[in-house]
Amino acid sequence: MSDLPVEIYDLRGLNCPLPVLRTRKRLAGMPPGAQLIVETTDPLAAVDIPAFCKESGHRLVSSEPTADGHKFLLERGAA
Repeated sequence: MSDLPVEIYDLRGLNCPLPVLRTRKRLAGMPPGAQLIVETTDPLAAVDIPAFCKESGHRLVSSEPTADGHKFLLERGAA
């Protein structure tokens, strides 16, 4: 686990493919091991974000439904 602060990225209200595209860009600007909480309301994000992590080498630490969408804890993979 990283000693870096966990950032929160509010992507609620955005629809596919924007949550994945913006998450990709945000993680690219973070150091390896940094963690990011992503909040979404797009139902497809529950499938798209985990698939993106698997394909991109990032770690999906946790995924949980919220009242209006989903919340993911991601860890940036190696550069």
